[in-house]
Amino acid sequence: MSEPKELLAEPLKLRCGAILPNRLAKAALSEQLGDRRNRPTAELAELYRTWSRGGAGTLITGNVMVDPTALGEPRNVAVPREPDATEFKPWARSGDGTETRLWVQLNHPGRQSPRFLSRQPVAPSAVPFGDRGIRSVFATPRALTGDEIEAIIDRFGVAARTVVDAGFTGVQIHGAHGYLVSQFLSPLTNQRTDGWGGDALRRRRFLLEVVARVRGEVGDSVPIAVKLNSADFQRGGFSEEESLEVVRELGEAGIDLLEVSGGTYEKAAMMGSGKASTVRREAYFLDYAAKARQVTDVALMVTGGFTSPEGMADALRSGALDVIGLGRPLIVDPALPGRLLGGEDVRAERGAPKTGIRLADSLLEIQWHTQQMHRVAAGKPVDRRLGAVRTLVRAGVADPLNAFRRVRG
Repeated sequence: MSEPKELLAEPLKLRCGAILPNRLAKAALSEQLGDRRNRPTAELAELYRTWSRGGAGTLITGNVMVDPTALGEPRNVAVPREPDATEFKPWARSGDGTETRLWVQLNHPGRQSPRFLSRQPVAPSAVPFGDRGIRSVFATPRALTGDEIEAIIDRFGVAARTVVDAGFTGVQIHGAHGYLVSQFLSPLTNQRTDGWGGDALRRRRFLLEVVARVRGEVGDSVPIAVKLNSADFQRGGFSEEESLEVVRELGEAGIDLLEVSGGTYEKAAMMGSGKASTVRREAYFLDYAAKARQVTDVALMVTGGFTSPEGMADALRSGALDVIGLGRPLIVDPALPGRLLGGEDVRAERGAPKTGIRLADSLLEIQWHTQQMHRVAAGKPVDRRLGAVRTLVRAGVADPLNAFRRVRG
């Protein structure tokens, strides 16, 4: 039986012909390191330079918004209306001198643009959040017109061409976690009866047209990935059965990599929930990946829950996936991939301190990891002390809107 380091170090050839140097990938994280005009910064390039030296074969950036007027967070990077690839080149070149492939995750928040950024966000349908606390953060969206939908599809294409022209070697379309693509897929948030909704086929049309537009802009040799929910874990929402049909059609549409995730802001499965048996096997979405493998030959990436080299190797041996996604563990230890590839028996850890209070821990984990990314971007080491707790307490965990502004702003 192959050693874990041998399996993790094995290259992977994608459909388009591109080769990933190994089976470890940094999944997208919310860096919040754009400047006030939502352009990439020197700190963002330094962060990715550090990760590039860490040994992961692929680095997928945090979401880059395709529309500068539709932001999920104040310091998102966004592709401007009149894009300039030169603004993205220092970031794209942060992996120079390494074998690491840098891909950009492209996104549109839809209704998940908070009130302090958008008084009336747009979405497939004018459906507010059901949870009162979340509704205090996000306004009820306005339904998009047909022309606006077409314009957003164009923005995905323009954004993809811009970042590839800048030197990034691939793109990922964010179709999970309740953002706009996910909103089109879910019958809870897409209640349209025109060509963009009304049944499962029309609900997935938006995603498939985005994929086609991006492919038309970047050509056949550039990898296109999609991040997709296995389900949104809400009654009457995007189901696993429907998700598997989308997987099949994405394969037919010619994508090169599918990253499996799940949940939305209302049901955040991507934050670490899952059945006890699944968690024991380390990968939150491994069961779904095994089902996806039956309907597509697209390379599969699973992110969430991996901790040990043997657990990662077992997942690869199972054939259910091809790429191990690591997110927050690479904030705690940016050199973790190289240590795994070198055969060290190390465990991936999130590292966020705990207070023992559920809401406090959830907010603290977001804030702590963001703070540590910013430290690494400034050339400083990770700080494992509990200083972030004081900031959280000042934010007031009993006030969801104020806490959200402090933690995400």
